[in-house]
Amino acid sequence: QQAIARGRPLIAGFAERFETTPLGGQGLPTPPDEGDEGAVRALLDRVVAGWNALDGDAMAAPFAADADVVGFDGSIMRGRDEIAATMKRIFADHTPGRWVTVVRDVRFPAPGVAVLRAASGWIHDPAAESFPQAVQTLVAARSDGEWRITLLQATPAAFHGRPELAEAMRAELRAAAG
Repeated sequence: QQAIARGRPLIAGFAERFETTPLGGQGLPTPPDEGDEGAVRALLDRVVAGWNALDGDAMAAPFAADADVVGFDGSIMRGRDEIAATMKRIFADHTPGRWVTVVRDVRFPAPGVAVLRAASGWIHDPAAESFPQAVQTLVAARSDGEWRITLLQATPAAFHGRPELAEAMRAELRAAAG
């Protein structure tokens, strides 16, 4: 217990064999390069722009070849090609709401890895009382100097028993939608 509290590994010799620098944005062995946060934010912007243009290829372009998407409804798409094909099918016979996001934070838990968290909404009618909203998590990795999305997950923001939080998120997303 005391070893955990002091941040030391419990297994003898672990520190000598493996990197034990704490994660979570503090004490990183290599800080993110200048511009990394903007590059990671731009990945989500490109996905959203592809969605709003109803363009499956553009939406899938920022993803790594082996990326995963966990949709709002729990569906899973594996790989950039499946993401593009699935979105093309959806856009062919369905006009979804305009996707609006508000980025909450971008963290770099390890070199070449980023985690972005955002509030998202899909607005069909800006005057509507409610619309689907989610907390989204985007994980990106840098390979050969280029950032790519490896995971994008949408968790419905139901805020059970806390209607004031749902309304606050709706108001924020409506304002972001302009």
